[in-house]
Amino acid sequence: MADKLIIFDTTLRDGEQSPGASMTKDEKLRIARQLERLRVDVIEAGFAASSNGDFEAVRAIADAIKDSTVCSLARANDRDIARAAEALKGAARSRIHTFIATSELHMEKKLRMTREQVLEQAKLAVRFARNLCGDIEFSPEDGYRSDPEFLARVVEAVIAEGATTINIPDTVGYAIPELYGDFIAKLRARVPNSDKAIWSVHCHNDLGMAVANSLAGVKIGGARQIECTINGLGERAGNCSLEEVVMAVKTRRDYFGLDVGIETSQIVPASRMVSQTTGFVVQPNKAVVGANAFAHASGIHQDGVLKARDTYEIMRAEDVGWSANKIVLGKLSGRNAFKQRLQELGIQLESEAEINAAFQRFKDLADRKNEIFDEDIIALVMDESVSSEQEHFRLLSLSQRSETGERPHASVVFAAGPVEHRAESDGNGPVDASLRAIESAVQSGAEMLLYSVNAITSGSTESQGEVTVRLQHAGRVVNGVGADPDIVVASAKAYLSALNKLQSKIERVAAQG
Repeated sequence: MADKLIIFDTTLRDGEQSPGASMTKDEKLRIARQLERLRVDVIEAGFAASSNGDFEAVRAIADAIKDSTVCSLARANDRDIARAAEALKGAARSRIHTFIATSELHMEKKLRMTREQVLEQAKLAVRFARNLCGDIEFSPEDGYRSDPEFLARVVEAVIAEGATTINIPDTVGYAIPELYGDFIAKLRARVPNSDKAIWSVHCHNDLGMAVANSLAGVKIGGARQIECTINGLGERAGNCSLEEVVMAVKTRRDYFGLDVGIETSQIVPASRMVSQTTGFVVQPNKAVVGANAFAHASGIHQDGVLKARDTYEIMRAEDVGWSANKIVLGKLSGRNAFKQRLQELGIQLESEAEINAAFQRFKDLADRKNEIFDEDIIALVMDESVSSEQEHFRLLSLSQRSETGERPHASVVFAAGPVEHRAESDGNGPVDASLRAIESAVQSGAEMLLYSVNAITSGSTESQGEVTVRLQHAGRVVNGVGADPDIVVASAKAYLSALNKLQSKIERVAAQG
């Protein structure tokens, strides 16, 4: 019988540390529910001690999730650990994940602590956590760049104190697959009580090897948990990608000999939800979840696939959640057909009122767009979810004029709380004029770091456009996302969405990499 590989998803914690990817409590809860449908073993819901907002998000997820273990990160101190335990009280299954750096560089430059002080603090933290929760994970931050002899002492000590999972992070993405796998194998051999805990890997993608390193940690090092994120989301170059490691292990079961409990048909819905929530667009050639992942342009490839699918496809698109039917609904479709399609896409709305509101948006879109695709449905439901969260800024109407040889002009009407604002501006183009008009009334002073347009569906000029706007102000970076068949309207929605996040002033504290 094959071993079980535990999938630990940290999209809501480490993934959220990407600049601009911070999420509201409701957004995190929606993603957590999708992760539960994906049958992720462990959901790292956040860092409860970092802010009141993150505490409430962890608590809401702990109360709602029943089938996955819910985890909170905590630094190796009593305050963080107690806060994590309090947030996790309502969980059916809970885990506290505590960490402290063990590399010479981090201990000297960041912690300003000696080896013995770090060892003692690690032991005390796990001992305290073990009295509050039965499932304790310990991570030596920057573990891969730590002295193996000292690292072995720390790991042996925390296992003796009750740590049930030992995670060895490649915090800065420095590892090479063979070396990382060998590092973990030798470390396990060096620790006398290594068999008393599950070993885990947590790899960053700075050199593009997070997935390869994670798999080497499993195959060579004997780890049985992989820490990963949807779409490889994460700070800097990101984390190990959940969809890639899961499908690698499932597709090459002959080599890995491991079972994973993931419901793979929920991978693409999870990818879309995370992308549309954070505004981080998935590149077309991204493995498994990219728009081109199962596309064949070459005539030779197309001929081969038509004759025998496995000539060029090692996975089936539908097995990871790509819809076999692209066109699903139109303007004559009824409410029951719409509701059924939501269920097929893995979208769960909380009330009949939310379903009715989403259906009305669907009918409005169908009046403007002949063919409604799955991607359109997901975008409009996400847009409805965001707009239902009592946003401060809301777009009411927009008109713009653009002629060859004339400077474009836009007039925008939007609400800021209960107050309606009207603003006009010229610009270098209709999008620029619209955003300038909004900014002239709001006067946020924010700097735009990114403006990105992504077609939600391909192959048609009537496709909805999805716009991402990234703003920076006073050290905070936020993303706003807007979708509409009119790209100018989508841009205004995205800009107002980003302003809403700036206005909320939610605090985020960076934690372990």
